[in-house]
Amino acid sequence: MDHNVLIWGIVGLATAGVIVRPFALPEAIWAVAGAALIVLLQLLSPHDALSGIAKGTDVYLFLIGMMLLSEVARLEGLFDWLAALAANRAKGSPTRLFLLIYLVGTVVTIFLSNDATAVVLTPAVAAAVKAVKAEKPLPYLLICAFIANAASFVLPISNPANLVIYGAHMPPLLQWLPRYLLPSILSILVTYLVLRWTQRDALRQTIESEMTVPKLSLGGKVAGLGIVATAVVLLAASAKDLQLGLPTAIAGAATATIVLIVGRRSPWHAVKDISWGVLPLVAGLFVLVEALDKSGLIASIAALLRSSAQGSIAGAAWGAGVAIAVGSNLVNNLPAGLIAGSAVQSADIPDQITRAILIGVDLGPNLSVTGSLATILWLNALRREGLSVSAGAFLKIGVLVMPPALLAAIGASLLFG
Repeated sequence: MDHNVLIWGIVGLATAGVIVRPFALPEAIWAVAGAALIVLLQLLSPHDALSGIAKGTDVYLFLIGMMLLSEVARLEGLFDWLAALAANRAKGSPTRLFLLIYLVGTVVTIFLSNDATAVVLTPAVAAAVKAVKAEKPLPYLLICAFIANAASFVLPISNPANLVIYGAHMPPLLQWLPRYLLPSILSILVTYLVLRWTQRDALRQTIESEMTVPKLSLGGKVAGLGIVATAVVLLAASAKDLQLGLPTAIAGAATATIVLIVGRRSPWHAVKDISWGVLPLVAGLFVLVEALDKSGLIASIAALLRSSAQGSIAGAAWGAGVAIAVGSNLVNNLPAGLIAGSAVQSADIPDQITRAILIGVDLGPNLSVTGSLATILWLNALRREGLSVSAGAFLKIGVLVMPPALLAAIGASLLFG
């Protein structure tokens, strides 16, 4: 069998394992198993595999920092407090509660990344809607899934996929904002309007007008201040055109340490519930993408992007953005983003195309439950709350919500030439 065909087959099976999770095994097992098999079959040398893993260093550091921040904030009840505050401010209006939770989700996504919204905000929202005795909690929980992707390109730190697309060539903050602020605003606004419309019948319900807002502990206040400080540090690092992984890891570790000292908690409390499996998952995917690179697939994609750009930059941007948005739902946006990022970094294409690809990778997964790691994590969080959303039910909503937001965002991104 041709080596390239064998590589593509193993990568395809490993990706399917990540998405489907046969035998309920963690996603990381399938990515690592696929990477190990490629090395064992000598389709990729150990040196090249290690090189692929090393390319993800900035992403690993970023994820570690954000997971530490999110976990200590969850542990100290910060997200429960925010969700309860939103529920109390709704004053018995189910539609106002919908808007307030959407705003909280937007802020959490922007400054703590989309995975934090899926993992830690979802249980808090579930608790809040239970406290106000909402008979139909699903509209509020859907917010956590959709805003996690819709707001994930406001800042470079809003989605680990942003680091993957640009790699070492991440635009400084003062260049990022003009490129992505308007597309992000439209993405957030259109997603809200269409999602709100799809839930109009379910929101015709009654909820309690008041609920008790839990007192925020000193540790929760420190965690909140740490998140703000981290956001400031990362914005400064981005403005200075520095990589974001190390500052994020340092800020997350420092905040976690201070919160644990203030709360007199054992470090075990902060680390035992963190989804550490995401690190070997990402490392395994980096190895799989390295193998695809060696097989020539990424070079072919890069050549196709260059060729398309020579014909029409706008046409290439629309085509690439829509294609990667749809493709992300077929193979998940993490491997899709890694492949697209590698192609973008080697293709030397106009920035309009890169912007459309990033928007497609970030926003496209709002179509289906398999689209992004954040949505998969959201599903897991729902299951822990005794709730579930079928793939078909999510798709019926996603097919209405995602396309107009995607088209609006890509269209806005092309306005800046």
